Amino acid sequence: MTTYTNPIKIRLRPFYESDAPTLARLINNRKIWNNIRDFIPHPYFEQDAREFIGFCNQEDPKTTFAVEYEGEFVGAVGLVPQTDVYRISAEIGYWLGEPFWGKGFMTEAVKQMVDYGFKHLNLTRIFTGVFDFNKGSQRVLEKAGFKLECIFEKALIKNGVVCDEYRYAIIKDKWRQ
Repeated sequence: MTTYTNPIKIRLRPFYESDAPTLARLINNRKIWNNIRDFIPHPYFEQDAREFIGFCNQEDPKTTFAVEYEGEFVGAVGLVPQTDVYRISAEIGYWLGEPFWGKGFMTEAVKQMVDYGFKHLNLTRIFTGVFDFNKGSQRVLEKAGFKLECIFEKALIKNGVVCDEYRYAIIKDKWRQ
């Protein structure tokens, strides 16, 4: 993978086994879990982190990366390539440790992941769905160039509450890095 850098010094890189304690500590946060899919366990233990890192390091091609700031693991970003007639698309997902929120780190990480997806995975479209209450993630996507395509009413349930899904996408022909 090509290493992308920016003035904020965000870098996407493979996961290291040594990331496990920090990964577990950062993601084991109810504020993060409230905004991600339920398949991510909560509480999140170091063993969960080790298993996740092992899974990511077996990907071929690589589609999930650690987000690093000034040499420190701060979060994760990944693409889920679609199949069959959707094989030109991938869903993007990400999370960032709370101490690093509001600094533009995830916007830059998403931009780098989009660039990687279009250049190295030959994708045409990258999309994601966001809980209606996750305004921070909506801002990340908008700042990274994604467009709100639609709102699926009452499409999701999180913590027993039914909510709308805001569906964002970016198209390769419209991407400007």
